Amino acid sequence: MSTPDHAPSAVDPMPEAALHDVAAAQDPPAGPATERRRRVPRSVAVALATAGLLAVTATSAVVTVAVGRPDGRPAVTAAAGAAGASPTAVTPSTSAAPASPPDPAPSTPPTVPPAAPAPASTVKGTVSGGRHEGDLRYFLLPVPAGGESYGPVDGMPMTDEDLSAAYEEGLDIMDVLKSYKFKDAATRVYRTADGKTEVTVTLLRFGSAADARDYAKSHTMNGDPLEITGDPAAHGYVRKPKEQAYTGSMSGISVQGDVEYTVDVDVKGTPDKALLNEVMKRQRDWLTSGR
Repeated sequence: MSTPDHAPSAVDPMPEAALHDVAAAQDPPAGPATERRRRVPRSVAVALATAGLLAVTATSAVVTVAVGRPDGRPAVTAAAGAAGASPTAVTPSTSAAPASPPDPAPSTPPTVPPAAPAPASTVKGTVSGGRHEGDLRYFLLPVPAGGESYGPVDGMPMTDEDLSAAYEEGLDIMDVLKSYKFKDAATRVYRTADGKTEVTVTLLRFGSAADARDYAKSHTMNGDPLEITGDPAAHGYVRKPKEQAYTGSMSGISVQGDVEYTVDVDVKGTPDKALLNEVMKRQRDWLTSGR
């Protein structure tokens, strides 16, 4: 299929509200009029913006509980005889054996309720011959062990409004997408266990593998070209920060069957393309096998 006159493109994989230093970190290079700014859906942007506040609140709550009720501290018991009561006189006797101290009351450890099981995913999908059926969210790369998802764990379907808001005002992106027989889209944003990297995965499903491949070829972003190792169908871009204290980002675009996938990685300092290569490979494998 021929490429439409206006090829969609995108930049800045994370919302500005989520990464306060991105604006100071980089001045996106000027590009052609067809370059677009991609944003995640509003509910994910809100989650990213409030993540720091939630972390502080949670930490404060833990400290309050620990100070108010320290675990394992013995209960304070009253002395024998109430305060103000007269003591009872005891006549000493040489024949009586000294009284043994009472056995301490046995301590019962507090019962700890079992941890609630993680909610099971309810989305389903199948893949055969490069054709993906079912809920597109099923094919989003799972959050790695210890990672934290922004928004629903299963990811989010993207509405026409989400997609339209992701591109420059005035471009009818839905018209462009429909020219490639676009069907639906889904996205997920998560932070890695070490808290140093944020990853956004976006899937777009098309009517056929040829449509997805043609769209992926026309999909460009600003930044310096970046080679994606091990995926001949992929192309990537890197945006280095002006200073190492700021956030850098990189993006990879590829296709598997009838799904085009984009992976955006944000990390402090100059990004290491090995991070992007690894996530791109895992996403490709997940789309290929469905598991």
